[in-house]
Amino acid sequence: VQLQASGGGLVQAGGSLRLSCAASDGTFSRYPMGWFRQAPGKEREFVAAVAWRGSPTSYANSVRGRFAISRDNAKNTIRLQMNNLKPEDTAVYYCVAEGQGTGGSAYYTEAVQYDYWGQGTQVTVSS
Repeated sequence: VQLQASGGGLVQAGGSLRLSCAASDGTFSRYPMGWFRQAPGKEREFVAAVAWRGSPTSYANSVRGRFAISRDNAKNTIRLQMNNLKPEDTAVYYCVAEGQGTGGSAYYTEAVQYDYWGQGTQVTVSS
C-alpha cells in the first residue's frame, strides 16, 4: 500500500501549483485523506483534509481560501490546488491516508490519526 505524491516545483509568489497523490490500490477510496507539510527547521503541520466521499473538507487557517483539496476515488487520487502561493508555503508536502476505513463524514487534522504517508514532494515559492 503506497502513496505517491507529485506536482511540486519552484514557483514565484502569487503563482499556482497542483499537487497530486496516487494511491496504489482502490482501498484508499474508503479512507479519509489529507496533506501535511514540513518546512526546514519547523515542525510538520496540517494543511488540508477530506472525508472519503470528497466532503466535508478542512483547512489550516494559513491556507484557507487559497488551497483546495479534492479527490477522485475512481482514480485513487487526491489533489491539492494551491493558488496565490507565498514564500511561507515553501515546504515538503506529504499526502496521507487513514487506514481504518472510517466512513461517513470523518476527516482528521492530527498527524497521529493517519496510518499511511507518501514520500513527499518539494514546493518552493520564491519572493
